[in-house]
Amino acid sequence: MSALFDAFWRATAYCLHPRVVLWSLLPLLLASAATLALGYLYWEAAVAGVRATLDGWALTAALFQWLDSLGAGGLRALLAPLLVVALAVPVIVVAALLLVAALMTPALVSLVARRRFPTLERRRGASLMFGVARSLALGVLALVLLAASVPLWFVPPLALLLPPLIWGWLAYRVLAFDVLAAHASADERRALLAAHRWPLLGMGLVTGYLGAAPSLLWAMGALALIFAPLLAVLSIWLYTLVFAFSALWFAHYALAALQAWRADHEPVPDVVTVSAGGTGDAPPAPEPPLLPRPQS
Repeated sequence: MSALFDAFWRATAYCLHPRVVLWSLLPLLLASAATLALGYLYWEAAVAGVRATLDGWALTAALFQWLDSLGAGGLRALLAPLLVVALAVPVIVVAALLLVAALMTPALVSLVARRRFPTLERRRGASLMFGVARSLALGVLALVLLAASVPLWFVPPLALLLPPLIWGWLAYRVLAFDVLAAHASADERRALLAAHRWPLLGMGLVTGYLGAAPSLLWAMGALALIFAPLLAVLSIWLYTLVFAFSALWFAHYALAALQAWRADHEPVPDVVTVSAGGTGDAPPAPEPPLLPRPQS
């Protein structure tokens, strides 16, 4: 447990490093530009499609009649845009995590290794392209799980529990692999992920709930729709910082575990004394004993 807290406060301190702040701008710019462009192109079509779907459901039709009877028929116009935002936020979170994993994590791991583990050997157990492909596959799986869980979001406790759990699982699977990809061999990586499965999973779940915090920006009702472009950029920036902190947390914990694992499982090489003029491969042979001189 002490290793978790040690890595936590180190990651918090590293978030204030100027390089970390600068590196967070690239995922922010890419994700913000993609979100605003998609919103500009498809916002009206998405809202119209959701509204048509709601009008076709008997349950929502009864809900609309009940709202009209209470004199709150104006909420009908807000329901479809709010649902579009609610469906878009998980996609934004997954995209921010994958961008941080692809664009920031290698640089963050190098920063941690250079400053804290300068003697840790890089054994490159996985290539960068393999890590990116693996992250994309896991991201698609996470989106499928989120889409399958949407009907359960109408149960209030599950709406607050399921998305962070899925994001936390994705963070654990992606970041734990990526921070060990360059420094651990394939065998070392598998051994460490198996030995530290539960601490790493716990870190991922904490990351998932930290990643859910920026979603509260959208809990302003109609005001969220008015300031949607600004809130989109601000929330993406917060997601980027959360996942950058998480990558640093995983890096400090996993690299320390790798260093300890090598100290326990790899023999320390013997120190060979090198004599003057020797090669250091073997100690010099003892000199033969002096024989007595023959008497004349």
